[in-house]
Amino acid sequence: MASSLLNGERAVVALFVGRVVFSLPLSLLPHGLALSLLAISALVLDVVADSSAALLSRFRTRPGASSGILLGAVTLPTVMISKMIQLSRAFSLGQVTYQELESLSMQYWAISASSLSVLIFLCITIWCTPENKPPSSLPSFWLILSCIVLHTAVCCVTLGTSSLTSSEAALKLSWMLCHGLAVVKLIQHVFRTFPSCASVGEACLVASGLVLYFGDMLAYTIAKVSGFLIKSDMVQYGSKTSEINIIIQGLLLGLLLFPMVFKLVLRLCECSFTTARFEVRTKNEIWRSIIFFSSLGFIMIVLIPAWMQFVQDFQMHPFIWVLSFIFSEPLKRLSLCAYWVCVICVSVLRFYNISKNSKIERILLRKYYHLMAVSMFVPALIFQPKFLDLAFGAALAVFLALEIVRVWRIWPLGQFIQKFMSAFTDHRDSDLLIVSHFSLLLGCALPIWLSSGNNDRPLSPFSGILSLGIGDTMASVVGHKYGVLRWSKTGKKTIEGTAAGITSVLAACSVLLPLLASTGYIVTEHWISILVAVTVSGLLEAYTAQLDNAFIPLVFYSLLCL
Repeated sequence: MASSLLNGERAVVALFVGRVVFSLPLSLLPHGLALSLLAISALVLDVVADSSAALLSRFRTRPGASSGILLGAVTLPTVMISKMIQLSRAFSLGQVTYQELESLSMQYWAISASSLSVLIFLCITIWCTPENKPPSSLPSFWLILSCIVLHTAVCCVTLGTSSLTSSEAALKLSWMLCHGLAVVKLIQHVFRTFPSCASVGEACLVASGLVLYFGDMLAYTIAKVSGFLIKSDMVQYGSKTSEINIIIQGLLLGLLLFPMVFKLVLRLCECSFTTARFEVRTKNEIWRSIIFFSSLGFIMIVLIPAWMQFVQDFQMHPFIWVLSFIFSEPLKRLSLCAYWVCVICVSVLRFYNISKNSKIERILLRKYYHLMAVSMFVPALIFQPKFLDLAFGAALAVFLALEIVRVWRIWPLGQFIQKFMSAFTDHRDSDLLIVSHFSLLLGCALPIWLSSGNNDRPLSPFSGILSLGIGDTMASVVGHKYGVLRWSKTGKKTIEGTAAGITSVLAACSVLLPLLASTGYIVTEHWISILVAVTVSGLLEAYTAQLDNAFIPLVFYSLLCL
């Protein structure tokens, strides 16, 4: 047990959590205590799961990956508590209201409850499979149970001692419980629908993030329907939202729910026609394609915009609002769009031809897209950050739509997309679900979305671009070509590659900070904090067996917020 605890990934995660906890102000000590208890229980369960075949065999996780329970359970809660530290500084200066800080605190407790619910579910799963459970794991389960009980007690005491009525406290606890149950059901659905596509930690991160994000939409909708009997700022991320945020949420929710709608439409068609006639029609790819795109168009043009207008009180159709937003500064934004289109077309065609005709390893070929992300996103983030927010949402929606077309093999694009995407996949992708391009886009976008509003750390929005576009790329290239000293006997990551990644990010920061200062940003970062953030995220890239595009930007962002 002791030797198995000495794992590089777990040590880096412990360093990450410890750095955040020791940065807490006194007002956030209960949150830090809850995070520590969550990390301890996740660490113990991570060790138990990796030493037992029960969990991996039960869920059919991604081959070659460890369970990743510790990293998956603590990443989002640590991100939220880092954001709270940042917001507490702004509150002490009178730049934000107490309601905004309380709203973010509620988001922290909700995501913490989600991670705790996943740990409870995993414990029950392992415990109910006694033939695969090591006999020595009984004390570990008692330790996990103790941490879970203490975490719950800390949460209840914190909410009970705040300036809330009993009904408000009960409502918040109910909201947290709903988050936990929803995350557990979503994780089960992910492993059942997409077997061998994710580790437990990756599934935990994705499920918790989706429930947190779309819980915000549910809160707004409930507030509107109930006539504001339930205050949306009690459960949403921040006390304010924007038209851009609502548009992105609507697009993503519509696309994620569309496969269920498409299945329902096909079943209705089956009930409407005789069996023989229906089989003839559904075997016709053109007819199936018509049903697909008609259903998709109805949802994205009629239903989802109707929800957007109901929640946000748009004075026009949301898509017309988008056009008005773009043409409010036509020269800058249209020029940026033209630049993006040129970069994408030239890069994609060039890299696709290389992938077919060259013997360059796929891992290096994929890093060209990381560099492409740097060239596309850095100028936009400096000069057009709001437009970049919208562009990220549009790009993610396009990726989701294309992936749905690929998975369902919709004529005429399905086979072509499958052939094109297979040129860039690696061991972390499967024919069932390709996630690399999603993780790269979200890795760059999430720090930018999280930094919207009050932000006294100008480098934090660049977390994804720096860590993935520069650090990860340089680590892979240098490690592959010149690396000799490996971090472990079984891994491929080298000390030379990690050193190159850390050095390149520090060099990029030294260039970016004066550039930001020259454009009017107030630079408040300290080099010691930057060095710690870059080093910890670089070590995590070296040790983790998880999908690093998803975790490293969030870890880097959290440490830069301190």
